[in-house]
Amino acid sequence: MDKRVIVGAIVLGGLCSLAFYIHLISNNKLALGYNLGYEPSQPIPFSHQLHAGQYKVDCKYCHVATEVSRHATVPSLNICMNCHLTVTPANEVGKKHIERLREAYNKGEAVAWQKVHLLPDHVKFNHAAHILKGKDCKTCHGPVETMQTVYQWSSLSMWWRENCHGPPENT
Repeated sequence: MDKRVIVGAIVLGGLCSLAFYIHLISNNKLALGYNLGYEPSQPIPFSHQLHAGQYKVDCKYCHVATEVSRHATVPSLNICMNCHLTVTPANEVGKKHIERLREAYNKGEAVAWQKVHLLPDHVKFNHAAHILKGKDCKTCHGPVETMQTVYQWSSLSMWWRENCHGPPENT
């Protein structure tokens, strides 16, 4: 077989692969560099399924700054202790974890919670703007009330954002 035919086939195959790859990226079928499904382990297990699901605690009760800040903020131990000064879990494992919360609270220490939803450094996202416009937390964070451990539910990529807002020139 002629070398030019082989080289031509390789180049054509490469161009077709590149076109397909570009199609996947530009249509949000492939999110590169994001943390979809990221689920860090936390220093103390916290069940959103229990708190937001079973007990129906509103997101904004714990994440108090969502309406006034760029960041949703991690709840302080004061928020946890609003309930857990008097509420104690029924099982021994839960009691052990709440005792660790109480100890940190009494010592004036913080719990080193791990951030779950990660964005690139250049992204300027404002929680307050979205919450004040009536956006539901589930739009970006998914069905948190069903999650035993919270994970990054959506890619939060630029293309994912455009499904909500449209291209940047339209916003």
